[in-house]
Amino acid sequence: MDFDVSLIFAILNGKVFTAINRKLQRNFTRSGLGITPEQWTVLFYLSQQDMMTQRQLCDKVYKDKPSMTRIIDAMERNRLVERHDNPADRRSNLIHLTPHGRAVKDRAEKIALITQRESLRGLSLADINIAQDVLNRIFDNTAGTH
Repeated sequence: MDFDVSLIFAILNGKVFTAINRKLQRNFTRSGLGITPEQWTVLFYLSQQDMMTQRQLCDKVYKDKPSMTRIIDAMERNRLVERHDNPADRRSNLIHLTPHGRAVKDRAEKIALITQRESLRGLSLADINIAQDVLNRIFDNTAGTH
């Protein structure tokens, strides 16, 4: 099998992810949105399903509990989310997207889509489908689903 080992290692150590994340952060900053890519991800998932526990958000965005706590604390200070008591489990809180958070999410989504288009420039739909399939398989192989 002939392949570029340095590219494989760059993908495995997060070089592509880091480059896209930096571009997204620059685009958020240029637009005046005071959020990080991590916060954008939380906003996105809460817009899909509001009132998630911190543990559920950790699982969705692949962050550990201390990192997620820091993200949610910052988002709460910026009025993007609120914590509510969880009636089903007194040991946990439910994270709620505020109206301000929803408005920021809507603006951020447009910027994220622009960033995605910029990142995929020059790739055909077939290229994107192949890359998506390969990355999903790598994820499945490493995430313990098989």
